[in-house]
Amino acid sequence: MEFDIDYIAHNNKLSEYNPFIKVIVSIILILSTLVISNNYYSIAIIILSSILILGVARVSLNDYIKFLIIPFSFTFLTCIFILFFFPQGEYIWDSGIWGIGITTYSYTTSMLTFFRVFGCFSALGFMTLTTPIADIMHVLRRCYVPQIFCEIATLMYNAIFIFLERLETMRNAQKTRLGYLSTSTDTIKSLGGMGSNLFLTSLEKSETLQKSLDSRCYTGDLPVYRPDRKKDSYPELVN
Repeated sequence: MEFDIDYIAHNNKLSEYNPFIKVIVSIILILSTLVISNNYYSIAIIILSSILILGVARVSLNDYIKFLIIPFSFTFLTCIFILFFFPQGEYIWDSGIWGIGITTYSYTTSMLTFFRVFGCFSALGFMTLTTPIADIMHVLRRCYVPQIFCEIATLMYNAIFIFLERLETMRNAQKTRLGYLSTSTDTIKSLGGMGSNLFLTSLEKSETLQKSLDSRCYTGDLPVYRPDRKKDSYPELVN
């Protein structure tokens, strides 16, 4: 599934606006969703974040769904486990097998977890889909976040997209060779080959990245060019 979050962050209606406002709004929405244990509030955050992303920033619905599909999958599976395997409270439905069933506690907890996590990811999407990573790191540095944290985050961000690009290339190459065509055995074999190749490629890319940093006299600081923007007014928090 092709998804270039960096391209989306640079090409939306809010990409040129003050990143401090976007980051602060996103953090406030995330923290409030975590603190307030209310499904209706979490749903309101999801709706508000979706309006900001789709209606104001004009990010396409397809890209927004791609951003949410992976956290949605993990959240859904986690909530299903909570729903059926937390036998506390009064039973709403009992399967009669090893205590598997739905109780008032498990139902309430699973719903609360689902909407809270989804609300946080929607609020996070407002920041990541509308703000380039260089601007986010600039805001964090201005807010006195340790430099080592910002450098590691930048390098990890770069490595993740290199990894995803290689993954997509390998998957397309296997498809052209009918790697996923027939039986489950072929699929498992293809996935195993992809996993081993990705591991070796990751080692090779990490070594290449380190050599590139060393050749540019990397000393723990990655300077990022930030052009002047007429619409932005960056507060000078650091002398």
